[in-house]
Amino acid sequence: MTTESLVLENATLVLPDRVVTGGWIAVADGVIAEIGEGRAPEHGLDVGGDYVIPGLIELHTDHIESHFIPRPHVRWHALSAVMAYDAQIASAGITTVFDSLRVGSDFDLQALDNDDLWQLSAALAEAKETGHLRAEHRTHLRCEISSSDVLEQAEGFVARYPVHMMSLMDHTPGQRQFRDISIWKLYYMGKTDASDEDASKLINWRLDLHERNADRHRKALVAFARQHGAVLASHDDGTREHVEQAVADGVAVAEFPTTLEAAQASHAAGIQVMMGGPNVVRGGSHSGNIAAETLAREGILDLLSSDYVPASMLMAAFDLPRRVDTITLPEALATVTANPARAAGLDDRGVLAAGQRADIVRVHLSGGVPVVRQVWREGRRVA
Repeated sequence: MTTESLVLENATLVLPDRVVTGGWIAVADGVIAEIGEGRAPEHGLDVGGDYVIPGLIELHTDHIESHFIPRPHVRWHALSAVMAYDAQIASAGITTVFDSLRVGSDFDLQALDNDDLWQLSAALAEAKETGHLRAEHRTHLRCEISSSDVLEQAEGFVARYPVHMMSLMDHTPGQRQFRDISIWKLYYMGKTDASDEDASKLINWRLDLHERNADRHRKALVAFARQHGAVLASHDDGTREHVEQAVADGVAVAEFPTTLEAAQASHAAGIQVMMGGPNVVRGGSHSGNIAAETLAREGILDLLSSDYVPASMLMAAFDLPRRVDTITLPEALATVTANPARAAGLDDRGVLAAGQRADIVRVHLSGGVPVVRQVWREGRRVA
């Protein structure tokens, strides 16, 4: 990637421990060379007092699927979908994204199937090889542990592409996010227009798959992650028993715990607690689980992801200090920058500091809403 020298002046810099008004930042050879206050050593781009923050780091986003499958039973051109997804990610201020690709054929045929996985993976690889991607893309395999072919797909993927993160998911009715089977039935029927009889048949089939596959697949996938050096995440933990299992498995990130009890136990165990940006922006969970704001007030919210709305990461980070008076803006922005970088083992990005990658976002507040004006990745303008 070609880089350029850059000086941003008259900026509101969000540093790890403070906010500097009237600051400047200089970039050379793709890294931050120097940061200061007052007049810059040389004339640069006057950002008019806008916020200058590190590039956002997204560990879990389902958003690529909405570009590839814009309507039920419709598959868009894979490379075109990837490019549109990448452009939206970058324009949201995200400079490093872990593309969440589902492995394990979907139980109800509503998400990615086997062929979809390979089409999207190939398109992502092509876009990267040809230098067309704005953000840096890494891989997050979302592993549905009860699916019969999850191991086969994971092994097939790593034979072709690198894997950086893996999450252990179980969306079986009666488990985790859907502990109440009746709630799962309402959710599924509302999404698919299926009859009550069809939903009941599907529930019985999925319960059988869980009984046959879940435990042995989880153990195999944990070993697989260790073998390939992938960061491991749990998903929708709801009980202390779930967290104890996560600790035993060496999990680093707890994605979307559904209860305060599970979030507290994860945080106490040193597992980074992740919630969705939409949960913050909307003021609660769309599925009735624990609110991210509640965890923030308890001091146990470590990471935010965009989940299904890329713009929600930045909105949530700027919203948190207004919602929770004990959280400063640097602390809130750390949930989308420094903290996910460290959780993913990336020590070269996530903060504004000399020697760090020049992944930088210029943000203007309009009526309290953060608006991304410019984005640089490794010193090169990408949005």
